[in-house]
Amino acid sequence: MFVDVVTAVEPVAETMCKEQAANLNCDFRIVVDVQDPEAANAHQFLSRRGQPILSVNFAMINTVRNSEEMAFVLGHEAGHHIAGHLARQEDSARQGAIVMAELASVNGATTTEIKNARKLGAVLGMLQYSKDFELEADRIGTIIAIKAGYNPVIGARFFSRLPSPGDEMLGTHPPNEKRIAIVRKTASDYLLAPDALLN
Repeated sequence: MFVDVVTAVEPVAETMCKEQAANLNCDFRIVVDVQDPEAANAHQFLSRRGQPILSVNFAMINTVRNSEEMAFVLGHEAGHHIAGHLARQEDSARQGAIVMAELASVNGATTTEIKNARKLGAVLGMLQYSKDFELEADRIGTIIAIKAGYNPVIGARFFSRLPSPGDEMLGTHPPNEKRIAIVRKTASDYLLAPDALLN
């Protein structure tokens, strides 16, 4: 099932990436992370050469119940790359570090306190948009799943089996209900006017 989903999703994600983010490397590589035996996990990162990697571990493959869920998970991770979230997160972290360090300096902090403030600012900067990034990746992942021939509304049922992170102020993920709602809305909007949603 995993191989079939990868075969269907990868070319769709690459095409959408080229259409939406022509400045990015859109040559996705999908891998199974055999070094991560813990909880179900999927993530996106760049190789040293800048190739986008979509990684899932065996626990994730064993957790999804059908190809729709796997397609949505892969589409979501591709969505992070297409939306440029890594670069945007790094920029936000840099800005947060600068602001907190300057505030500490103005208030007479020691060198160590300024260094700690810079670290805290970087963390807060990274968290600033993380929930929005997750929802944006859910939206893009929904479209990728549809275009690859899968039903993302069924795929999003994956969230109903996960503990909801709630809506914590410093949380990294939005509540599961919010994520399911954005998948349903995006799927509905896409089926009504696919071209409008992609622009």
